[in-house]
Amino acid sequence: MIGKWMGLAAGLVLVGNGAFAADLEERMAPPEATIDLAAQSPWQIRVRGLGVITNDSGAVNGIAGSDLSYSDTVIPELDISYFFTDNIAAELILGTTYAHVDAAGSIAGLGKVGKAWLLPPTVTLQYHFTDFGAFKPYVGAGVNYTFFYNQSGSGDFSKLDIENKVGAALQVGFDYMLDDHWGMNFDVKKIFLEPKWKVDLNGTPLTGKAKLNPWLVGAGVTYRF
Repeated sequence: MIGKWMGLAAGLVLVGNGAFAADLEERMAPPEATIDLAAQSPWQIRVRGLGVITNDSGAVNGIAGSDLSYSDTVIPELDISYFFTDNIAAELILGTTYAHVDAAGSIAGLGKVGKAWLLPPTVTLQYHFTDFGAFKPYVGAGVNYTFFYNQSGSGDFSKLDIENKVGAALQVGFDYMLDDHWGMNFDVKKIFLEPKWKVDLNGTPLTGKAKLNPWLVGAGVTYRF
């Protein structure tokens, strides 16, 4: 009987030692959540090909039925994002393009008005949805400030001057992450941009409003640091 109890006690000791060793090993291992959190950088960049599709609308003051049209372009674009949380991020969009300005409507016979380059840095505050696995859609809203530079008239037009302008921006898009760092991106923005402009036509000054209001449609590559 004593031997039986001694055997049972020895078994309990062995089981207890094994459980203690396993518990100690688990406690000493670094927590996986902590490792993942430390490795997750708040910084992200994207490189996109961007189509700039303008709204062909505008006017020359004092000329009924006058209108304007603008060329569309495809350009490279870089954006930089910073994630405050998993859901909230700020994005800065950088790129530059140009637009040919043409007379339209009742003044279409005047032909090409000129050309201007524009730099439209845009900052948006975004909400990222995180419940769809690798598919990560987002929406955003923000502000745009467009600088016009290297402006020139064409033909009988000279002294083209389109004013720099602040505009609102709306955004929707998604990233599809291939792994923890690399992904594919598709993004659409609407910029509300209606600057005043002026130009000389054979020495006669003209003024008006250029209702550009472009769509920015982009696709490219995402990298999360």
